[in-house]
Amino acid sequence: MFRSRIDYGKAAMLNSSLDALAREQLERARNAPAGRSAATVYGGHEQVLRQTLVALRAGTSMTEHNSPGEATLIVLSGRVRLNTSGDSWEGRTGDLLAIPPARHSLDAIEDAAVLLTVAKA
Repeated sequence: MFRSRIDYGKAAMLNSSLDALAREQLERARNAPAGRSAATVYGGHEQVLRQTLVALRAGTSMTEHNSPGEATLIVLSGRVRLNTSGDSWEGRTGDLLAIPPARHSLDAIEDAAVLLTVAKA
């Protein structure tokens, strides 16, 4: 995975190849018993903004869970379906899906990598 850090005084710029990270996480997901893998790309629990790359093997899911708050998914590769109790949205490579403020699940229709971006208040 290509990742570099450039320091600008007190601030630092992080530069990562999402394509390389997606390939790495997809390989891990394909070999994982649960069929998924994830890595934090930016931020974390202690910060307002958090970005996590999630990879899912075709036919696997992230089971229903609460909404993390204001959040989006960018489909980096493959196809996914975002489901709530009353609706669903399909996303494919290049699509941006807004995560609804309700319990939801995510199904991998094909091997897929998504970038989850969450803003915590």
